[in-house]
Amino acid sequence: MSANALDSILSLLTAFRLLPTFYFPIMPKKVLIITYYWPPAGGIAVVRWVKFAKYLREYGWEPLVYTVSNGSYPILDESLLKDVPDNITILKQPIWEPHHLYRFFSLKKNTSGLADIKPKNRATFFEKMANWARSNFFIPDARAFWIKPSVRYLSSYLKLNPVDAIVSTGPPHSAHLIALALKKKLGLPWLADFRDPWTTMDYYKELLLTKWADKKHHRLEVEVLKGADSITVVGRGMKKEFEEKSGREVNVVTNGYDEDDFLNDAPTLDLDFSIIHVGTFFARINPINLWQTLAELKDEGHPMFLKLKIKLMGRVDPMVVDAIRSFGLEKFLELIPYQQHDQAIRNIRSAQVLLMCVFEPTKFVLTGKLFEYLATHRPILMVGPVDGDAAQVIKETRAGECFSFSDKIEIRAYLLDLYRKFGSGDLNSIKNDSRKHTHRLLAKQMTDQLNTIIPGS
Repeated sequence: MSANALDSILSLLTAFRLLPTFYFPIMPKKVLIITYYWPPAGGIAVVRWVKFAKYLREYGWEPLVYTVSNGSYPILDESLLKDVPDNITILKQPIWEPHHLYRFFSLKKNTSGLADIKPKNRATFFEKMANWARSNFFIPDARAFWIKPSVRYLSSYLKLNPVDAIVSTGPPHSAHLIALALKKKLGLPWLADFRDPWTTMDYYKELLLTKWADKKHHRLEVEVLKGADSITVVGRGMKKEFEEKSGREVNVVTNGYDEDDFLNDAPTLDLDFSIIHVGTFFARINPINLWQTLAELKDEGHPMFLKLKIKLMGRVDPMVVDAIRSFGLEKFLELIPYQQHDQAIRNIRSAQVLLMCVFEPTKFVLTGKLFEYLATHRPILMVGPVDGDAAQVIKETRAGECFSFSDKIEIRAYLLDLYRKFGSGDLNSIKNDSRKHTHRLLAKQMTDQLNTIIPGS
């Protein structure tokens, strides 16, 4: 008898309470996780549910994963495969995506999704054409053609291989529409997990939407929010937004960090006064006042410039590099291409200062990068909205200081204080209150939510 057949029989016996009572405590509940991003895909969008899946078994839940077999991933990261649980069931189905059409119209060799859409004032005519087509024909996103085939496949699979609950994680929000259809067809308990907002995400306003398409986005968003049995989001701002839209409770389960990634011997700190930014550096988060402050200190002959190193690791918008050059800081700049997750961790652990920049319209988005920053116990310099969720976490954990984009005098004072501590050796012993943000503890919070939607739990 196959393992799947045995699982099906045990699930049916459990449902009708026909197994001996001593068997129940050792039978984990099963959850199907619907996600577009899964290793070998790289990037922070993968990390949240790979890490949750790693720890779900500790709390009585067995994860199954449904993903794509041919995803259009901008980056690959084989190092994340080590976090995939042993003997986990991973279901994969092909997806057709319109990126080859977008590449044709925009004359780009590579593109990966809505987040790559250029601002309207920087897009060429052909890029605008591609944007308009993708905005109005592919709703809710470029993965829309994955929805119907996935519903057909999973409907058949789940009838033979029952699970106790399903989770959808987005973006892409197509994953939520797959789960919504399964909820309607099979009546399975469903948790919808939002890593980012939907119609208030910063790139949404760059879509060239017709009124019809805009209304459809908002209708589908509310249908998901009201149709799921539980909603989880990564921050308090998203919680407030979605509760206002849905008229129901929304739960916060933040992103986090995995203690296992930080168990190796303590890294050797950079000998330079290194300021490191990890991840995509968009033009919209370019901290002009930071570069200008550094340029002024350089002109004053400050000794910081005997040691300064600005390290930008990941994709960097050319406008950011141009700004740094315009302030005469090019000799202090080091551009580092995307690194696999384990190498990126090593880099941020060695940094003297960690730079984080947050865009005003996304001040209620909490990226996974922030929590890995916290785990390093290196000081954070955040530039962005001081009333946003990221700033609140940094303040609560005492992990650094936060400044608005216009706080030039305050940024200068903090830089001077950091350099003074660097020179005296006091920057080597920074502590913060980040322990509550470990993936192991957050996985417990997620299973608590799953347990609330299971009948009889």
